[in-house]
Amino acid sequence: MKSTINKILIVDDELSIRMKIAGLLQDESYDLQMLSSGQELLNVLPEADADLILLDVIMPELDGFEVCRRIKADPKFQHIPIILVTSLEGQKVMTQGLEAGADDFLQKPAKALELRTRVRSMLRIKKQYDRLEAILKLREELSNMVVHDMSSPIVSILLHSTLMEDQVHDPEALKHLEMIRMGADRLDSFVNDLLMMAKMEDSKLRLNLSAVDVNQLALDALQHFNIIAQSRGIDLRMELPETPLIMRLDNNLFRRVIANLLANALQYAPANSSVCLRLKAQTDKAGQPHLCLHVIDEGTGIPEEYQHRIFEKFEVVELRKQGIRQIGLGLTFCKMAVDAHGGKIFVQANQPQGSVFVVEI
Repeated sequence: MKSTINKILIVDDELSIRMKIAGLLQDESYDLQMLSSGQELLNVLPEADADLILLDVIMPELDGFEVCRRIKADPKFQHIPIILVTSLEGQKVMTQGLEAGADDFLQKPAKALELRTRVRSMLRIKKQYDRLEAILKLREELSNMVVHDMSSPIVSILLHSTLMEDQVHDPEALKHLEMIRMGADRLDSFVNDLLMMAKMEDSKLRLNLSAVDVNQLALDALQHFNIIAQSRGIDLRMELPETPLIMRLDNNLFRRVIANLLANALQYAPANSSVCLRLKAQTDKAGQPHLCLHVIDEGTGIPEEYQHRIFEKFEVVELRKQGIRQIGLGLTFCKMAVDAHGGKIFVQANQPQGSVFVVEI
């Protein structure tokens, strides 16, 4: 558990200045740690649990601007406020500091009242950030618990609907049972995607790589989604290599990638249109096999200015408000799974209408 005493790192290559700043803050009940260089700061930062950094600008080897830039580029530390302490003056210095990510500036020689005021201000901001982070973490943990608890009733629906299909002989009733089972199956897939996303975000998911016939994964998906496509009057087609495409993949994860992309395309494709899954084998300069998978639909498409945002989970709600369709957490899962395989996923426009989702591994 984090200490209630705020920890401040004072970084300056001159001992006298470090001692002076520490002396001006010694009555404030802070935990002060003095460092003599930017490199030393970068070395201790992972274990420092800092609340604020007072950073000199002019230092040998790494100056304050570069150190600030590196800290703010790291997601683990970019939330820590940085006050640049400098003897330099002028708009150029301030502009350079802001571009590096600095949160505030302090002119040397530091004056007691100004120093303490700026430190308190930055610590208030850090405290608000920590509170918000704790709330978001609690919400995420509760969401994961709810998602996990949903698995049991969904499995029950799937089990009983399957059992009823063996007992019911009326064609109309069987049709409704089939729709119930498919709906529960999609919900089960969605819940599993959320659970896998949580594991991937916590770096707890390990890829179970094996030699996978990607052609067969596509054919399995065709068999599963054909009923949905036919019920909506959509022509679902496959364009596969003549010989099996064998890749080292996590079979379950990549199966879900294909399923999510097809489900997304079928959901937003208009009636009497087509959806095509195209799979191509490619080789790099070293002769190593790669796959290129396209899922092509004739829906409303995604405007170019939004195409790079639709795979980010924090963008989904905002894009939905703006009326952008064909987005959801299923695409976020696809990106995380493809990233885990060292590949890339993106979307481009289909001509004359629709979208082409591309996976390259």
